[in-house]
Amino acid sequence: MNASTATALIREAGHGEKRWFYGGGTHTWKATAEETGGAFSLFEDRMSEGKVTPLHCHPDTDELVYVLEGEILVRIGDREERVGAGGVTMSPRGVPHAFMVTSEVARLLAFQTPGSSAAFYWNASEPATADTEGPVDIGRVQEWAKKTGATEILGPPPFAPK
Repeated sequence: MNASTATALIREAGHGEKRWFYGGGTHTWKATAEETGGAFSLFEDRMSEGKVTPLHCHPDTDELVYVLEGEILVRIGDREERVGAGGVTMSPRGVPHAFMVTSEVARLLAFQTPGSSAAFYWNASEPATADTEGPVDIGRVQEWAKKTGATEILGPPPFAPK
């Protein structure tokens, strides 16, 4: 049997490093790639209505999202659906996807495997000083997407304006 390089951890609700992501939203890191020996990363994402991602993909990671609270409109490939609390989305590596928050607030758990994309999120964010939102800086997001190669931005959000 091979020994794991993962670190044993227990985090209670609300615990974990909080970072403001320049694409919008506050991440609370539940398990980092370093803690899991690179196997995966897991963070909670709290966002406000209207937060939208560009059409993008993750070339080397699969991404599973579990909606804890609120609702998102998600597009994965050619499929578009609303997903509410208790719903799950799965974006396989290399498949274009995007989402938009359609409720006042949405909270998601984002699980990526392997954990190699964590460097993108970490570098395109900064420590959160409060649960307040900061400015969106898509330029910084694009910069770290290119530098890490963990995310490919393919185009603007694919959703029709309200």
